[in-house]
Amino acid sequence: MRWFVLMAAVCLATVASASTRVKDIAVFHGMRGNNISGAGLVIGLNRTGDSARSRASIISLMTRLQGQGLSISEDDILSRNIALVTVTATITSDARTGQTLDVTLASTADARSLQGGLLLATPLVAPDGKVYAVASGPIVLGGFSAEAGGNSTTQNTTTTGRVVGGATVEREVATRVDYNTRESVDLVLHQSDFTTATRLAEAVNTQMGAEVAVPSSSSTISLAIPEEFQGRFAMFAAQIEAVELSVDAPARVIVNERTGTVVMGANVRVSAVAVAHGGLTIEVRRDPIISQPGALSGGNTVLTSQTSVGATVEDGELIVVEGVTIGALVSGLNDMGVKPRDLMVILEAIHAAGALHAEIVGI
Repeated sequence: MRWFVLMAAVCLATVASASTRVKDIAVFHGMRGNNISGAGLVIGLNRTGDSARSRASIISLMTRLQGQGLSISEDDILSRNIALVTVTATITSDARTGQTLDVTLASTADARSLQGGLLLATPLVAPDGKVYAVASGPIVLGGFSAEAGGNSTTQNTTTTGRVVGGATVEREVATRVDYNTRESVDLVLHQSDFTTATRLAEAVNTQMGAEVAVPSSSSTISLAIPEEFQGRFAMFAAQIEAVELSVDAPARVIVNERTGTVVMGANVRVSAVAVAHGGLTIEVRRDPIISQPGALSGGNTVLTSQTSVGATVEDGELIVVEGVTIGALVSGLNDMGVKPRDLMVILEAIHAAGALHAEIVGI
């Protein structure tokens, strides 16, 4: 359980001394990403693509080749060398034609691996039905697979991958905002919080030397663009994004029962509480017994079993956890020898008792 103490200590040290830039916690209103996607084909696979049962990839490739003037049928295509994939990317509101985007692709059929594949030109469409980019290029995977002599080795996922800079913007987003004509703009926090919004406004006003920022809600800070920056929004935005402040975080405990990971924020507070932790273990054992007949008895050897049931009760020691810091809670749980599997139950019980003043989130 010492990993739990170390994790909490690192978390405390990091949060207590953190100073965050505005550009890392907020974005100017109107600057957003738009999802675009398309159905593509990956070729050049070493017999790790879609099987013959997935006729969609075969028909798709045949249609493309026929559109290029080739006379070809389904029987002429080796299905295991191609794979049907879904291609996705994000285009920003200020993207210009000719810019490149990273794309992510994933197999949609029964391909075993996209290793060594090449993505054919794929139009990427937005929800409005218009093509905003075209993607193509060699695929980069985060894993690999190998097979020989009936043996196989696979690391990570081989049916998803990326094409870095693989999409070229062909159409600009029509809703792009012209900030150079505006006299004011809003900053939107990634995570709403009144304290952080107020601190951000104060930090911006201190940096600019004037009252240009006003928090209008828990997520929005209204900025008046000074006259000297009107028409030069990029310079104004650069100064705002560079402003640093201390971000306030809600009291929250994150528990991942699958991995035994527990992370606590620096604002978690604990009142005095007494905790007793024990457990009941029931073990059922079946021991094999061989019944051997006597000599010349004419009997047969019989395999039977004997079942035994045992129960063990762990001692539950009552320990008082008191104080207002994470360290007190961590030290108390460690003294009890709490296992990661029991942490969620204990934390929920302390929370229900009104002694843990934080939100518990299980992931």
